[in-house]
Amino acid sequence: MESFEEVDYAMLVKHYSTPRPEAQAAHRYSPTAIAGITKEAISGDPNEDYISTSHIERQNLTMRMHMRRFTRLTNAFSKKAENHAYSVALHFMAYNFVRIHGALRCSPAMAAGVSKKLWDVGDIVAVVEDWEERQGSSNFLGD
Repeated sequence: MESFEEVDYAMLVKHYSTPRPEAQAAHRYSPTAIAGITKEAISGDPNEDYISTSHIERQNLTMRMHMRRFTRLTNAFSKKAENHAYSVALHFMAYNFVRIHGALRCSPAMAAGVSKKLWDVGDIVAVVEDWEERQGSSNFLGD
């Protein structure tokens, strides 16, 4: 396992212009124009050509589209932080193990060699039940 110091990690910060006070209602929730960016190496020696926000922005968009609780101006939200965390965990399990991705033609877990088969919801339930058994817990949600 690599230590944190051996990982090439960088941060890209976007600097936005000041929003105009006369912004129309249709543009109220749109971001303002980007005035500039700052790329900063956090650890290791990252290649500056690959410092980008594209991957995380795509991941955030996918999460917002699959879980409406992340969409602005909606009432589909978790009342308890614990339930919200479970929802996010379930989304990522399904996204990485259950769903076939068009570009990969398999799940990301299969492409990474983490799994040899496409999972279904029953496989996720089996993992949770196995975890509960090892924890000595009778219910995953703590009820």
